Amino acid sequence: MTKTIGIIAIKGGVGKTTISASLAADLANHYKKKVLLVDANFSAPNLGLHMDIVQPKKTIHDVLSKKARIQSALHSKFGVDVIPGSYIHDRPLNYLNLKYKLKKIKNKYDFVIIDSSPSLNEEILATMLASDSLFVVTTPDYPTLSCSLKAARLAKQRGKNISGIIINKIRDPYFELSLREIESATEIPVVAKLPDSKILIRSLFTRIPASIYNKRDKFSKEISRLNAALTNTSDKSFFKKLLPFNFRKEEINRELLKHTFYKPVFKQK
Repeated sequence: MTKTIGIIAIKGGVGKTTISASLAADLANHYKKKVLLVDANFSAPNLGLHMDIVQPKKTIHDVLSKKARIQSALHSKFGVDVIPGSYIHDRPLNYLNLKYKLKKIKNKYDFVIIDSSPSLNEEILATMLASDSLFVVTTPDYPTLSCSLKAARLAKQRGKNISGIIINKIRDPYFELSLREIESATEIPVVAKLPDSKILIRSLFTRIPASIYNKRDKFSKEISRLNAALTNTSDKSFFKKLLPFNFRKEEINRELLKHTFYKPVFKQK
């Protein structure tokens, strides 16, 4: 069964696109899954740059404007099928048609990952409506957390399942919000804690997703641990820590995620 995942945030610069590209590349290369990666940041698309697609012939903008079939907008990179955006398209589009366009091809994939817009408008709503589950990306600071709360509130209003929060760009935990504080404010489990690694600058410069640019880096390992939960695969690092009982809260949340991710969500009337 195909699982469509929306990666959302209501603040630019939190690393949402980096995470989307890294999750997709790791799922395809490490877990051998068939993955579709879609740029739904329609106003400021840059997913193609992360996936080394600099001059795409057809884009999601062409699909939504009915200038191209969605199959013709597929670009294969790093084992992932990618639908990039257009850097120069400036005409109005019906963004909410994204769900219906993806429906034509999504069953060919194990995972569809959508990189959303950081704007609180129809663009992010398009991602929410097209997704089965959502992950909110935040950085561990007060301004970004306030924006993340808005994203979570909008998703809940639309009856969409928020599977977890991804904390990104952790630099100095002593002066940053803790996992406990973020979970308390959002009432959403934190499923990954990603360090602000040096490889992120290098991977973007070389246009290679971080998770395959250096799979041994702490950032890449945490991406892979999250994917272990999404694929219901054993995370060896978790079970190594069961005996001394020193595993972290996000690891426990990922184990719980394994058992809930594929269960149907029933909306309240």
